[in-house]
Amino acid sequence: MAEIILNVDVRDGVGTGGARAARRAGMVPGILYGGDKAPVAISVNEKDFRKNLYTGKLLGHLVTLKYGDETQPVIARDVQFDPVSDRPLHFDLMRVEAKQTIKIEVPVHFINEDKCEAFRQGGSLEIVRHSVEISVRADHIPEDLIVDLSGHKLGDTIRWTDLKVPSDVEPTITDRDFVIASIKTSSAAKAADEIEEAIAEEEAAAAEAAADEVPATEQSEDGDAAVEGEETSEG
Repeated sequence: MAEIILNVDVRDGVGTGGARAARRAGMVPGILYGGDKAPVAISVNEKDFRKNLYTGKLLGHLVTLKYGDETQPVIARDVQFDPVSDRPLHFDLMRVEAKQTIKIEVPVHFINEDKCEAFRQGGSLEIVRHSVEISVRADHIPEDLIVDLSGHKLGDTIRWTDLKVPSDVEPTITDRDFVIASIKTSSAAKAADEIEEAIAEEEAAAAEAAADEVPATEQSEDGDAAVEGEETSEG
């Protein structure tokens, strides 16, 4: 089933006071909710919680909650952190069944940027969605949604249908082929192009002016020579 097992304790104290007491005891307080059961205040050993959290396979994934001899598949929906110490302060778990279809946000990752010619031409990636909400079985949640940038060109718009996802993964947005990202010309590249165009225009104007001046002198000299020739022939 799940790769991660969370050994939890049921907390007697609820509210701010109970959560603080759990933290002082080296635990991370949390709440278990969902299904047809009432919410339950729980806590997990902070060291174990951190270890599981930093694997990247806790938040948004199916894990096994264990309390004594009882086990329950759950989804870690949210983790709150201290803004200064980055210590986990609270977490939310949702009860699910392994084969239950759920809606969940999954991050989007972009690969092979170094193989995309557009970026060597001054292009930049403009990300519209860093994550996408999908509908999927709880035991089939993908770790991420991959966008392969190799082969894309300047001006390309990357949409949901450009992603390669398992057949049982569906987006919750179903009324359109929504945009994930686009490859645009960067402002720096645009500025460089504008400078080059301005220089080219100035050089063209200078060359045209020079061309207008030189033939005028030559034409005057040729004209005088022609007149002198005519006078000589008449004489």
